[in-house]
Amino acid sequence: MSDKSSNQMWGGRFAAGPDAIMEAINASIGFDQRMAAQDIAGSRAHAAMLAATGIVSDSDAAAIREGLLTVLSEIESGSFQFSTALEDIHMNVEARLKEIIGEPAGRLHTARSRNDQVATDFKLWVRDQMDAAIAGIEALIRALLTQAEAGADWVMPGFTHLQTAQPVTWGHHMMAYVEMLGRDLSRFRDARARMNECPLGSAALAGTSFPIDRHMTAAALGFDRPTANSLDAVADRDFALDFLSCASICAMHLSRFAEELVIWSSVQFRFVAMSDKWSTGSSIMPQKRNPDAAELIRAKIGRIFGANVALMTVMKGLPLAYSKDMQEDKEQVFDAADNLMLALAAMTGMVSDMSARQDNLAAAAGSGFSTATDLADWLVRELNLPFRDAHHVTGSLVAMAEGKGCDLPELTLADMQSVHAEITDAVFGVLGVDNSVASRMSYGGTAPAQVRAQITRWKEILA
Repeated sequence: MSDKSSNQMWGGRFAAGPDAIMEAINASIGFDQRMAAQDIAGSRAHAAMLAATGIVSDSDAAAIREGLLTVLSEIESGSFQFSTALEDIHMNVEARLKEIIGEPAGRLHTARSRNDQVATDFKLWVRDQMDAAIAGIEALIRALLTQAEAGADWVMPGFTHLQTAQPVTWGHHMMAYVEMLGRDLSRFRDARARMNECPLGSAALAGTSFPIDRHMTAAALGFDRPTANSLDAVADRDFALDFLSCASICAMHLSRFAEELVIWSSVQFRFVAMSDKWSTGSSIMPQKRNPDAAELIRAKIGRIFGANVALMTVMKGLPLAYSKDMQEDKEQVFDAADNLMLALAAMTGMVSDMSARQDNLAAAAGSGFSTATDLADWLVRELNLPFRDAHHVTGSLVAMAEGKGCDLPELTLADMQSVHAEITDAVFGVLGVDNSVASRMSYGGTAPAQVRAQITRWKEILA
């Protein structure tokens, strides 16, 4: 099928065809051919319904359904010739169907419009991408659980403002990202459930006078129900915006983790060793190992955020129902979906392959007076000091340790009693980082027992 085809699908008024510029701006086949499988699935369901309701004959419907499978096989094999003159995937498929089966192909478009057809195709495609994202997030969560289980009691510094705050465990830090990704799972699942209504049968904008069965086509395509308002159904792209919103938040979480991996793999931190699979060398500095995969994941969010803003901007001024502006809805979603899945796969690979440097983590955990809060808490519990007074005493002891060039556990009892006379040598039992993390037994805390309980909970959720 060539672009010079005389079969102009839009009818006699434009029989001569648009000029090259109009053809280029009007055509979407360059990108919407990605929805070929969804388009053919929707058409096959529509044909079966037309036969079941007596709108077309069983023989015509059977020819249509078989012919569509032939078209699909040609597309999947790469032998199908797409035409920009035919604008989009719907017209390309229908024109080829007519070449294969002849006159019955013209009956396929009974009781539908390209408006409800494209809305259905796009929903099916986005729904598939939501399923893929859910599976990708689950795989990453499993990789994080493996890391968390291995290091449930490995101490490391916890940070606020990127300054040493309190000791935590490696497992606890990994589980923080499990919780973030768990919310991403919930968002994608909610969005999938919300979008699962079928636009097919809404026709151009007002429904149809043919006695169609929209519940039949909805069920055939795996939707929960048909959409309840034909105007909204053909004008709605909320499902795509939901996907982009979920993808943006998920990508933000991946970017935060990627930033930590960049920092942790530096020679200044040495918290993790990244696999050569996910790092590259420098073109000039032979000693370098660059965390390129993490950096590229960190950058992907710009494309995904951009897609979200772009589609919001396309949709914000459109009156009901369909406008050609909405042809600009797909490329951003396609790009965002591709990059989200790539980022999830790369992060899963990095997490699976990376090695935490336990000795370096432990050494860093005890630096920066990380047990100062434990000291303040001990003063409150054991000496009954008001917390603000305990905070002041602890601050004075931190200043003393800084002056001596040592950490809090290295101060003598006499040093401590010079600041507050009632301190006893029992205080040293809370100043070690292992004691510190073991004491954080509040629900959701960093104590190894709590971390293991959360790992068990997440394994049960995923199971």
